[in-house]
Parts: sequence; structure tokens; C-alpha cells
Amino acid sequence: MFDVIVRNGTVLDGTGSPAYRADLGIAAGRIAAVERLAGAGAAVEIDATGRQVMPGFVDAHVHADAAAFEPATQLAALRQGVTTVVLGQDGISYAPAGPATLRFVSRYFAPVNGRHPGLDEGPVTVEDLLATYDLRVPLNTVYLLPHGTIRYEVVGPERRAADDGELRAMLRLVENGLEDGAAGLSSGLEYVPGAFADAAELAALCRPVAAAGLPYVTHMRGYRQRAVAAMAEVLEIAAAASVAAHVSHLHGPSAELIEIIDGARSAGTDLTFDLYPYLRGSSTLTLVTLPDWLPPHDLDRTLAALADPEVRARLDGEWSGGLWPRITLSHVPAGRWRWTEGLDLATAALEAGLPPAELCCEILVDTGLEAGCVFAHPDPAGEEPLRELLRHPAHMGGSDGIYQGGHPHPRGRGAFARLLGRHVRELGDWSWERAAVHLAGRPAARFGLADRGLLRPGLAADVVVLDPAAVTDRATYQRPGELAEGVDHVLVNGVPVLRDGALTDACATEPPGRALSPR
Repeated sequence: MFDVIVRNGTVLDGTGSPAYRADLGIAAGRIAAVERLAGAGAAVEIDATGRQVMPGFVDAHVHADAAAFEPATQLAALRQGVTTVVLGQDGISYAPAGPATLRFVSRYFAPVNGRHPGLDEGPVTVEDLLATYDLRVPLNTVYLLPHGTIRYEVVGPERRAADDGELRAMLRLVENGLEDGAAGLSSGLEYVPGAFADAAELAALCRPVAAAGLPYVTHMRGYRQRAVAAMAEVLEIAAAASVAAHVSHLHGPSAELIEIIDGARSAGTDLTFDLYPYLRGSSTLTLVTLPDWLPPHDLDRTLAALADPEVRARLDGEWSGGLWPRITLSHVPAGRWRWTEGLDLATAALEAGLPPAELCCEILVDTGLEAGCVFAHPDPAGEEPLRELLRHPAHMGGSDGIYQGGHPHPRGRGAFARLLGRHVRELGDWSWERAAVHLAGRPAARFGLADRGLLRPGLAADVVVLDPAAVTDRATYQRPGELAEGVDHVLVNGVPVLRDGALTDACATEPPGRALSPR
């Protein structure tokens, strides 16, 4: 007798081995059998005839640090087969943080992470933060120590190198966070204050991470035309600390990047990356528009500067007119300008009767710098370089999903379904067996989740049942809220959380998601 039996499905176990027909028997939250179970019974039976049965997907890069508590985000993830989300990305999140640090990161990264509904003043340890997710959401959560948060806690917003005492204090926070269950260290080297650190500081903080067998995960110091130089810094840090390295949302000149990646891996560097299947990005409006001569680490000074007519005139002279059509406003939490969500800045400015530069400044000021945007790159490389990177054996799936605002990037609701529908079924970039490796087996191993990512007896029962002929993304840049289709059933720790495409009652009454620590 089992708790759940998934019958008559085609099993793709996450190892890349050929698919085979079998039933899954689940008991006490774990996979008890993967075989034909004709004579067995269960309290719940799921008919997977004509369906594929895969291990729950691990989103290696997502900004659900606050959004994980929202049913709409939970449904968006589960409708794509995602059962585990890796938080603490880009060097900015909520722990470890004292009151001042928590206020800064909550405000600075509000367009990306939002504000955690259960945290007020701080201080917050990693253990405290993980406890807010454990058995309180239907998704499993993994947490990376955010370097920028740690730096702000010790050094503050200062644009300078850390001294020896500050470096020792940051190291203690890293060591304590690892003891609390963090799965690695993340950096965001285009965001402050992480951008003020050099490779030596990052390597020093990575040494205890390496000793724990965990990765350094980085939003590099640049992408596109700067990606090759940024990769050199990643490899410098990896070599100095003997740490495994993982690059977030990699994009750039694919041939050069693949040559670098292959060379590093051949030389013994443990190097991986994630990448989402879209050509546009999404971030804070400040990152995309404001120059370095404004103080991004001092939010109040930047706001005051943006109210100065001379500063606005200087910005207007520096900003290129070609910038505005490439920026679509995704998150505008100001009543006066909320109507601009979903419009590109050029169109919004025309409708507002303002020059685009003036409207941009008005939105930044009125939102307290908390506006977000989707942006097109000035030199779109097309889909083929993206496909070359997706096919690489060091790749794993990451949505980079941002859920703030009324018109977010579609990747949060479509990335994993698009990888399956377009890149597996339509384009053949992976086989279905390899898809289970890229989306489940490989990321679970990367973050030390020894009992996830595979369908084997004894492992945790994170299970996805999907229709290979129907799975697809529906979210677009014009309609980013559309949910993916084709994932019928999802179990997290043996509990059905998605049934026939809808959240089950367990998501609200007894959420089964665990805050996972590496083993």
C-alpha cells in the first residue's frame, strides 16, 4: 500500500538514461518503487497514460524571495513543473542582515525581489529566513548567501575596498550562513554594493564555500560585449579560492564563451551556468538608465539629485534617444504613473506629453527608485547563439523570473515550458531524456541536493507529470501573465500540489515545501 501511485507513465529519471514505462509508488514523502505495480494500491492514484513522468525541476536562478508566498507565483512555477527554487541571487537578499541592511536591500532590490511579507526590522539570520519558507509554501527553497548583503552589513554602502578587519567580519557571516544551511555564495557585480568588491575579496569569501563543496554563483561584472572579460574574472576567483563556479543567466558571444568554458572545464575548473530562453532582459530601471556618476549606493542622494534641473539636463544630454523604445516599464508602484506599465518609455512619454528623459526621471522619483523594466539589447544576437549555449553540457535551467509589477518579463511564467515546448519538441536542442538532466538532475547536483533531481527509490518524491505533445509557454511580452500549459500534475515531497493544472488545497492548508540544505 502506497500513499500515491503514478501509473502507466513514461519515466525520464534525470540521469539521461533512455525513457522507460513504469509506475511510481510513493510513501512517506519518498519514492518507494519505480516498477510495474499492477497489484498495488494507494490512497491517491494518478493516471499518467500518454504522459511523461520526470523529477521536479530546479529553477537555478529566480527572484521569488518574497513572491514564493503568493499563490499566483506558486501556480506559475508549478504549471511549469518547477518544484524547487534557488533564492538569494545576484548578491542581494534578506539575510544575514541587521536592521539598516534589511531596509537597504528591501528598498534597493524591491523591483526585483519585492519585500518579504514576514520580515520587519531585523536582524535576520539565514536560519531565520529559511524558517519563513519551511512548510509554509508548496515549493522547496534553496538559499545562496548574498555577497552584496553581507558587504553592506559590514562595510556599508562605501565605494572602497574592505580592510582586513572587515574582511574577517564578512568571512564570519559566510561561515555562519553556511552552518545555517546556505547552499553557496552569490554575487551581483553590476549591482551595489557588490560592484565595489574586487576579485581578491570575492575569492577570500569563497574559500569556506569551497571547503563546504558548494558553488560561487555570480551575476558577472558584465554581459554581451563585456562577457569575455567578465568570465576572466570568474575564472580568476575560482582559481584563487579553488571553488566551483556558476554563472547566472549567461549571454554574449556564444562561440567565444563556449571556448572559454570548455577550456576551463578541461583544465579542471568546475564551471556551469544557467540561461533562460529569451532575448530580452529585465532589471531595475535604475540599473538600465542611470550612469555611474550618480550614487546608486545612496538612494536618498540619488533621489535628491534627480530632482535637480541641472542633473536632469545632464542626463538628457547623455541618454541616447534610441534607449527609450527598448525599455518597457514593468513595475511602476506609483499611482500617478501606474498606467505606464506595459508601455515602452517612448510611447509612455508621448502619451504623457513629456520628453522621455523627463518622464524617466519623474517615474524614478515618484517610485522612490523602485521601478522595474524589461529591456531589449541594442545589438540582439538572435536565437542561434542562445541555442548553442543551451545545448552545452554545462547548462542548466534558470528562469531569472521577476514577479513584481503588472507587466513583468514573461520568463517567470514561461521559461521552463518554453525550454520543453520549443527547444525540445520543436527544435530538438535536447532529447526529452536530456531535458530532465538540464532541468532537474544537473541543478540538484550543483547545489548539493543529494535526494532531489532524480526518480530513484529512496529519494524525495518531487515528481512532474506532463503531456509532451502539449507542454508550452503562453506568456509573451505583450501578455506576460499567461500561464504555461501541458503540466498536469506535480507532487512536492510526495504531496500532490498541482492536480489537472490547478493548485490543490494542500498548498494553502499544509504546504509541503521544505527549506533545503545541501547534503
